[in-house]
Amino acid sequence: MAFLGKEIRMNRLLNQKSGKLLAVAVDQAMARGIFEELMPIQRKLDEIVAGGPDAITMHKGIADMCYRPHAGKTGFILKCSTFSPWQPNYDAWVTEVNEAVRLGADAVSMGCIVGGEDQPEQLRNLGIIAGQAAAHGLPMIAHIYPRGNQIPEDDKNNWKHVAYAVRAGAELGVDIVKTKYTGNPETFAKVVASTPGKVVVAGGDNGNNIEDYFQMVYDVIDAGGVGITFGRIVWNNPNPTAVVTAFKNIIHNKGTVKETLELYNELMNSPVTV
Repeated sequence: MAFLGKEIRMNRLLNQKSGKLLAVAVDQAMARGIFEELMPIQRKLDEIVAGGPDAITMHKGIADMCYRPHAGKTGFILKCSTFSPWQPNYDAWVTEVNEAVRLGADAVSMGCIVGGEDQPEQLRNLGIIAGQAAAHGLPMIAHIYPRGNQIPEDDKNNWKHVAYAVRAGAELGVDIVKTKYTGNPETFAKVVASTPGKVVVAGGDNGNNIEDYFQMVYDVIDAGGVGITFGRIVWNNPNPTAVVTAFKNIIHNKGTVKETLELYNELMNSPVTV
C-alpha cells in the first residue's frame, strides 16, 4: 500500500476532474543554454500559472526565488538532475529528495538517457532516487529518452526503444514517465501498454505549428497517455496563458482539435493578464 503522503501528493498533481496531467517545464536553461523567451523567468512563470497548469517542473533555485507567489495554485515538481549543452545525453544529479521535502515539492523528477554507454550509471542513479522518493512519500517522475549512442541513428524512432525506456522506469519504481511521442497513436498505444506506470509526452521538436501540437496531445490522450509535460511550445509563445488554457481543453475537457484551435485563436486576440 502506498504511503498516504504519496497518495495525497499524487492527487495534487493529477487533475481531479480528468485524472490527467498538464505540466509545464521551465528547467531548460541549464540543459540547453539561455533562452531569451525565458527572460525574465518570473514573468514567464506568472503567465504560465495564469493558464492553470497542474504542475510546473523547475530546479531548486528558480523555485526558491520565483515560485513563492504561486505556492498552492499549481503543483511543484523539483527537477533533481540536468544535462547540458556540452553533455546532451548525460543527466547529472544536482539535488536529493530531502531537499525536495524542505522546499515543499509535490513530486521529484530525474532525467535518464537509455541506449548509451553510460546507461548503467544513469539507471543506477534513477533507481537510488526513486527509492528515496518512495521512502519520503513523494511521487517519482522520470524523463527517459532512448537517444544513447548505442542505438543506430536510423533506428532511434523505433517505438520499441520508447517502450523500453518507459518500462525501465516502471521497473525502477517510477510513477510517471515522460518520454518522446512515437509519431502516431497506434505505436504510442503500444508504448502505454508496455508499462503499468503512467506515461506523459514531451513537446520535443514538433515544429512551431500549434495545431500540430493540439493534434499530438489529442492523439496521446486517445492512445492512453496520461498527459503532457511541455516546455518550449508554451513559454516560447507570446501568450503562454493561452497555450496552457488550450491544452487544458483537450486534456481535461476532452475538447476536439478544431474546438481547441478556435479557443486558442480567441485567447490570442485577448490581452495577457496575470
